[in-house]
Amino acid sequence: MLAILAAVLFGLALLMELAGFGLGPVITTGTLTTAGLLCVALHLAGVATDRSRFTRRRRRR
Repeated sequence: MLAILAAVLFGLALLMELAGFGLGPVITTGTLTTAGLLCVALHLAGVATDRSRFTRRRRRR
């Protein structure tokens, strides 16, 4: 989920850079890029992953 969010943030930053506009002094292309890099870092660190999907259940015989 964080990787998808990062891709959206990078896409918005690219569109803003190509169009040459900003959303005020706070939200700039640099801010969106930094937020995207933070999401990628959190994704690679394993934050907000569904670990129950990858665990193996032990079967009793």
